[in-house]
Amino acid sequence: MSRQIPRRSHPAPASLRCAVYTRKSTDENLDQDFNSLDAQREAAEAYIQSQANERWLCLPTRYDDGGFSGATLERPALKRLLADIQAGLIDTVLVHKVDRLSRSLLDFAKMMETFDAQGVGFVSVTQQFNSTQPMGRLTLHILLSFAQFEREIISERTRDKMAAARRKGKWAGGAPALGYDVEPGSKRLVVNVLEAEQVRTLFALYLQHQALGPVVAELARRGWRNKQWRTRQGAVRGGRPFTKASLRALLTNVLYAGQVRHRGELHAGEQPALVDATTWQRVQALFPGQGRAGVPLRGHALLAGLLFCRPCGCAMTPAHAGKGVRRYRYYVCTKAQKQGWHTCPSPSVPAAAIEGFVLGQLPECGPAQAALPPGTSHDEQRQLVNRVVERIQYDRAQGKIAITFRSEASCHPSQGGRCP
Repeated sequence: MSRQIPRRSHPAPASLRCAVYTRKSTDENLDQDFNSLDAQREAAEAYIQSQANERWLCLPTRYDDGGFSGATLERPALKRLLADIQAGLIDTVLVHKVDRLSRSLLDFAKMMETFDAQGVGFVSVTQQFNSTQPMGRLTLHILLSFAQFEREIISERTRDKMAAARRKGKWAGGAPALGYDVEPGSKRLVVNVLEAEQVRTLFALYLQHQALGPVVAELARRGWRNKQWRTRQGAVRGGRPFTKASLRALLTNVLYAGQVRHRGELHAGEQPALVDATTWQRVQALFPGQGRAGVPLRGHALLAGLLFCRPCGCAMTPAHAGKGVRRYRYYVCTKAQKQGWHTCPSPSVPAAAIEGFVLGQLPECGPAQAALPPGTSHDEQRQLVNRVVERIQYDRAQGKIAITFRSEASCHPSQGGRCP
């Protein structure tokens, strides 16, 4: 008697979870009912339906990057896609073309490493290849090389277009300047009458005081602020109080003289000038004498990055002033530097005095010969101070200097330890 062996039932294969990624470099026409992102997703969904016999399943989550360049990985939807891949929620990624995922060969190679590590496949709907085979990988890299070349060509064309526009005096975009508005249709700069009067007043105030600090203080008293505008997405930008840096940038902006600048060259601009040529020249003649006192010394200042203003908690940055061949060094509170001396009770301190005081405290951590031997160079002193000192707080009003020593140095005077 024959015995019938029952067939074993095998479980149906699991569905292949497919994520569709779409990208568009600009945000133009994204507000339409059916845009480029929708078209890319529709083509990918149709491809997934054609693979229904392979149990491909389109995930409902949308990964759409509208207005983001393929030259960078800093894209919100791409970051969410990579995070879901790491979490094991995706089996295959589909794009309309390879360059929608990336136009950088290096960035694409990094993403492919992530895909391979998680066992995730990659499909380009309009460019047939299999990324799991050597020939498919070669085809993929060839296509991506052309995508990167195309991106570089587009960038070069954009730079040439901007240069040509600047030579014709056109405004090339960016944040609008105080005194001008951007005309919606032509994208030209048109005069804002009320703000233009403020700009002329700023130039007159600077000619009167011939210093940035008093002008910033006067603007704070009047409640005047920088240019405020609204982006195409509706976000409000600007409208911040003036600082010395922003005021200087305004007073040296060639737009107000009826010009535009491109790579160090000046061209006659389409926008009307807001200040006359005489006023412009007089203001510019005052700036070279002020120089940039605080910049060159930071890398050599003994207490750079360690000294703070105790009343307002801001860092004190190294600066200097010159008279003839002599140079006087000091540390300046960054709040006083940006908003005026009246805003801080400890605006500055002579560098030699406070550096000498701090160096005088170091020998208390151990024998003077061990801490600061004779002939110690400036770089060696700076290295020692950074090893030993964590923070220095200065308060001119109370005449106090508080030094916080690093705990790992075991060299606080009260501990009786030795400096390393």
